[in-house]
Amino acid sequence: MSALQRSALTPENRAEHLARLRAATSESPLDVLVVGGGVNGAGAAFDASTRGLSVGLVERHDWASGTSSRSSKLMHGGLRYLQMLDFKLVAEALRERDLLLETTAPHLVRPIKFVFPFFRKVIDRTYIGAGVTLYDAMQSVGRKRAVPFHRHLMHEKMLEVFPGLDGEKIVGALEYFDAQVDDARFVMMLVRSAAQHDAAVANYTSVVSYLHEGERVVGVRVRDEETGEEFDVHAREVILAGGVWTQDQQELAGADAGLEVLASKGIHITVARDTIRAVPDTGIITQTEKSVLFIIPWDEYWVIGTTDTPWKEDPTAVGATSDDIDYVLEHANAVLSHDLTREDVIGVYTGLRPLLQPVKKGSDGSTSTKVSREHTVMEVEPGLTAIAGGKYTTYRVMAEDVVDFATRTSFPGRPSLTRTVPVIGAQGLAELKRDKGAIAVQHGWEEIRIDRLIFRYGTLLRDVLTLIDEDPSLATPLEHAPRYVRAEAVYAVRAEGARHLADVLQRRTRLDYETRDRGVAAAEEIAALIAPELGWDEATAQREVETYRAYIDARLAGEATHTDAEVAAAIAAVPEVPVRA
Repeated sequence: MSALQRSALTPENRAEHLARLRAATSESPLDVLVVGGGVNGAGAAFDASTRGLSVGLVERHDWASGTSSRSSKLMHGGLRYLQMLDFKLVAEALRERDLLLETTAPHLVRPIKFVFPFFRKVIDRTYIGAGVTLYDAMQSVGRKRAVPFHRHLMHEKMLEVFPGLDGEKIVGALEYFDAQVDDARFVMMLVRSAAQHDAAVANYTSVVSYLHEGERVVGVRVRDEETGEEFDVHAREVILAGGVWTQDQQELAGADAGLEVLASKGIHITVARDTIRAVPDTGIITQTEKSVLFIIPWDEYWVIGTTDTPWKEDPTAVGATSDDIDYVLEHANAVLSHDLTREDVIGVYTGLRPLLQPVKKGSDGSTSTKVSREHTVMEVEPGLTAIAGGKYTTYRVMAEDVVDFATRTSFPGRPSLTRTVPVIGAQGLAELKRDKGAIAVQHGWEEIRIDRLIFRYGTLLRDVLTLIDEDPSLATPLEHAPRYVRAEAVYAVRAEGARHLADVLQRRTRLDYETRDRGVAAAEEIAALIAPELGWDEATAQREVETYRAYIDARLAGEATHTDAEVAAAIAAVPEVPVRA
């Protein structure tokens, strides 16, 4: 099997990956097993597999189904961290952002321009200008710049660049650059990259207990949520990348020491592009009393957020309240010339930031930790290493650190290679972009569709086009989601590991926040396309559709509530995917 074939997360390959996990016995264990399929876990699996280690990765739901699919979709240095004097974190994030733009993921990460408005002519221009100057200077130390230098905008020029700003309140602005990413697809591509390097990966595979030999963790017992089968997976080293579920997993492992992670809720809304006047690919950043507000161009939409409030309910049932949505609208309207209303809101999504607390000590007073770059790596039990904290942009450094730490005695002398090994789909990108005009003509598509497809797939777009060559009907746009073609739904199952309708609607595509009905209208058509791929009969396909509809109804009901407890109760009452009989 070729490396590209190994990377395909097909239903057949999933069975083979599960068989390889099952074959990891105490006599023949994996070198590294990673628990958690968000960006940190996927990044760790990719890092470890490129070192030549035998690697497993398990995730109890879908890839990136938690925090890692519900971010602001930015790869950025974190301008606000300069206010906290966290220069090391900002400098590191900027280096990683530029590495993604130029080397490792130029197909998935692209530059974006922001306008930072001034409300006080002298104070803001001086204070914010100094901060962004430092921000830009950090990008220029010892390397070529990946994005342009910032510039100041006087009042008239500001309104040329972003005519939708409130020119009566705002006296000027500053323009600077960062980068954006489709977060869920990025994680899925990391998983495929790990599989390309021979990692055994399986979503919908829950850890039900941790295996011990004496005091040492030597693996996990997992349950395949698709069949209910349970089996043991042995590994020399286990890495826990659990995000807001870190403490739950530490307790399951019976760890005496551990990382304490609190959850902070951040919500985003989407509105149509024509509701805010702006030039292409230009967004807004401004500060609120609780967080930073971004107004981010996203294809034909704007993504607007975020909030930053403690979440004390079930992390699997997180959602936005009516008050959360009003808060975002209020702060967006504070900088816009025309107010947005609830009727303008197309979609809403909500995620939980894992906020790392001070490290707990073991009963002997030892922590056995490595703390760096605003994240922490800790041996919570012998053989079990946990990682938490950090930010999306620095996932690669976090992955390198946790694999270094976990394998420091078992596999010393195997350095990380991910600074130079691209994420799958990056190789040959320049050639593909050169051919995009011909591809558009061949399939009768506008160039904007090709640009969207390249941003979603990179050079793996050629695999999608092969499906269309085999069945030209797959080039047809989806009836209720015409920005996607039918081949994309089929490819999501054939190569991207989608197991359920919700996986396609929420993470392989983004119809849950890009359409006003949250993807419900497209559900029947997509279910019909993927049913043969997954071996569903008509009743199973209909059950998937009905479950998704009920889940969206529950989310919408939650968005009419006023407390976290109410929204959590509404969402917890209905599963995202059908419960196994």
